[in-house]
Amino acid sequence: MLGQADYGWPDRETGAGPAAEPAHPQPDLLHLHGLRFFGHHGVSAAERRAGGEFAVDLEVEADTARAMVTDDVADTVNYVDLYGVVRTIVEEGEFHLLEAMASRIAEELLKLPRVKRVHLRVTKPPRLPAQDIGFAVEIVRPD
Repeated sequence: MLGQADYGWPDRETGAGPAAEPAHPQPDLLHLHGLRFFGHHGVSAAERRAGGEFAVDLEVEADTARAMVTDDVADTVNYVDLYGVVRTIVEEGEFHLLEAMASRIAEELLKLPRVKRVHLRVTKPPRLPAQDIGFAVEIVRPD
């Protein structure tokens, strides 16, 4: 049976095998799609008071090279942390514009270790079932 060292990776428990992290020219991307939260955002006071559902899709560029070797969540960006940042901002914040909410989410995600770039979309789904038009803002930071 082949072990991690047979693939050029150090053994997880003993550390035996090559110590070099794999080289990969393309960025590593982590995706979280379809996150949904209830928040109090909108231009009018009535809209903020009533609240509504907001959807967030994330693509996070991160350095995951060490995690590929160690298979340890401590060496990557934890999805739970990404989710927690977005949830806190959408559920506890109050924004007039989706642009401001999206910018704040990106700012906070970029503070997490190993996060290099964030591409996200915040969508405000239709308020009434008969409507089929929502509104979304998509931003990329730090580009």
